Amino acid sequence: MSKDMVNHPPHYNHNEGGLECIDYIKQQLGASFPSYLEGSIIKYVHRHKYKHQNNIQDLEKAAWYLNRLIEHYKNL
Repeated sequence: MSKDMVNHPPHYNHNEGGLECIDYIKQQLGASFPSYLEGSIIKYVHRHKYKHQNNIQDLEKAAWYLNRLIEHYKNL
């Protein structure tokens, strides 16, 4: 079974409660969570240009954060 390094990286779910890292960040940041998502989108879009390998993965991660931001605003 291959690991989904974009949607569910295994290193983001290493805790006893089973809470994914993104959910913990949302819990901790509260109203600032959308800004975190925006920053992550910017980071991955910027980084992809400097990678010869895995640049598509960075764009997929940017899309993941964008989809999470859209979901956040839809659920307000």
